[in-house]
Amino acid sequence: MMKSLTAGAVALTLSATVMSCSDKTEEKPFDYTVDRFADIEVLRYQVHGFEDLTLNQKLLIYYLTEAAITGRDMLWDQNGKYNLALRNLLEDIYTNYNGDKNDENWKGFETYMKQVWFANGIHHHYSMDKFTPAFSREWMEAQIANLKDAPSAEEVSTLLTVVFDPQFMAKRVNQAEGADLILTSANNLYEGVTQKEVEDYYNALKDTTDLTPVSWGLNTRVTKDENGNIVEQVYKVGGLYSNAITRIVELLNKASEYAENDAQRDVIAKLVDFYTTGSLKAFDDYSIAWADETSSQVDFINGFIESYGDPLGMTGAYESIVNFKDIPASQRTETISGNAQWFEDNSPVDKRFKKENVKGVTAKVITAAILAGDAYPATPIGINLPNANWIRAAHGSKSVTIENITKAYDEASHGNGFNEEFVIDEPTRELLENYLFVTDNLHTDLHECLGHASGRLLPGVDPDALKAHGSTLEEARADLFALYYLADPKLLELGLLDNPDAYKAEYYKYILNGLMTQLMRIEYGKDVEEAHMRNRKLISEWVYEKGKPENVIEYVVRDGKTYIQINDYNRLRELFGELLGEIQRIKSEGDYAAGAALVEKYAVKVDPKIHKEVLDRYSTLNIAPYRGFVNPVYTLVKDNDGNITDVTVSFNEDYVEQMLRYSKQYNTLSK
Repeated sequence: MMKSLTAGAVALTLSATVMSCSDKTEEKPFDYTVDRFADIEVLRYQVHGFEDLTLNQKLLIYYLTEAAITGRDMLWDQNGKYNLALRNLLEDIYTNYNGDKNDENWKGFETYMKQVWFANGIHHHYSMDKFTPAFSREWMEAQIANLKDAPSAEEVSTLLTVVFDPQFMAKRVNQAEGADLILTSANNLYEGVTQKEVEDYYNALKDTTDLTPVSWGLNTRVTKDENGNIVEQVYKVGGLYSNAITRIVELLNKASEYAENDAQRDVIAKLVDFYTTGSLKAFDDYSIAWADETSSQVDFINGFIESYGDPLGMTGAYESIVNFKDIPASQRTETISGNAQWFEDNSPVDKRFKKENVKGVTAKVITAAILAGDAYPATPIGINLPNANWIRAAHGSKSVTIENITKAYDEASHGNGFNEEFVIDEPTRELLENYLFVTDNLHTDLHECLGHASGRLLPGVDPDALKAHGSTLEEARADLFALYYLADPKLLELGLLDNPDAYKAEYYKYILNGLMTQLMRIEYGKDVEEAHMRNRKLISEWVYEKGKPENVIEYVVRDGKTYIQINDYNRLRELFGELLGEIQRIKSEGDYAAGAALVEKYAVKVDPKIHKEVLDRYSTLNIAPYRGFVNPVYTLVKDNDGNITDVTVSFNEDYVEQMLRYSKQYNTLSK
């Protein structure tokens, strides 16, 4: 359960290593902003260094990106059984509409369609709540009647219910304590089964004495056969999603022709084997080979990876990111990974839960070349894989920080007024301006490279013991590891920071976000649902409560506005360490009751007064709470004889244009 750290607009404006105006006069400024609608801002990112790659590296990236985007329809279908049919209908209405585009129904429809595109389905990518249309059913029925190739009356009736009935498929992933998490979740990972039936089925398959357990349920839809027996429909060639996976395999084989070395070629071959057979053992073989392959500059992830979309935390959503190493920037992460054993040995957790021999921790800064599946349009800013604990222990893991994405967030945030509205005073704003960019990236480095790779499970502990709370607690564990070490003198000794107070910028941003500003992403009156948001709230609320007797963190009200003030940064670091020790114990021992108690007490419920204030203040800034990206476009260049001579990259495709093109060009599952 993973290992991705998501960034968004509620984070404070990152301090920038920005060129001076005189530095920019010879180059037209890059236009980061693409579109804005509802609570979303769509950006674009640069791909610096692509032009310096060899032709073979460019071609490797080209075919890997084609493979990445080709899996798009699988994620849409995983997210909901009607998503693909509805996407087709919405796009048909959009492209055939010739009415008044100033009409409020049309405007509402256009916003709704853009929201559905962004979320890869009908549910918000963060809150998991179904979108509410700002257009009438009668208007949509009239548009459908005008279509030449409208769906059947039965299908239209179903899709209209999907759009307009707020109770039907209301939440994609439900995490409410006490509910049947499968029956109350609208994703398309289970059908005709209950939570208890699924848990009993997998518990019967698991062998807790196996030191190399497979990731049960990673690539399947669980349902029942005609006799009422639980069965798994496997994602593979010849199985579920065969059309999409067959095309991905073809493109991976084409990419293999341009692999940088035999080890990378073997990684691709093992991934093809997994897609062909659906074998979880084959996926483990691929994961091990991928973790071991560290010599290539070009790299990628592709597969069913993160399980946040599954209320039971088992099935992986389709995801792919193609990237290449930023060699100069990677000196930072290589320094961190090179000292992994020191960080493990000195962490504030019980010795029983520490790794005696940290293996294979590699880390790098990358430039994303393409985002796809569950990493598009909203994307993580860091990744640490593989997810399987036993592979991490035996073979290590690879960690990346996606710095061209963090750079895009940073550049697009300047001058948005956030710091002036929410940061308590000018000295703190100056601290953030000077050090937040570097400490935020270091936090990601430490979170992904060391946090997720740290600690160990005690023998016999089920990796899924924390159940629905596993993702939240794992992200909290990694965040706490990073926060604790950001303030350690070791970072100064290693040359990663040049000021002993620099860490305070990230501490302040993190607590402000966890206690207040991330609430902008939540509809008033609702609980916190998403795992990363729960993680940040859990940590911030816990240290606030435990630090109250010493006034470590304080709410300060000035002119009717609430601010966060940190009075004792040293004690705050100690509290981070104490909570890290407890959460590591919970994970290592598989203590579900203690983990659930932490999440339910600190991570879920929202103070309505603070929530309303944040929403009101945020509304004056015109800042979108969520951000995502359009991808660059890669084009093969050929000579007169048809030989490929180059691959070019362009950044001028807009949001609507890209979404419509993807639906047409990469349509593998829908009609």
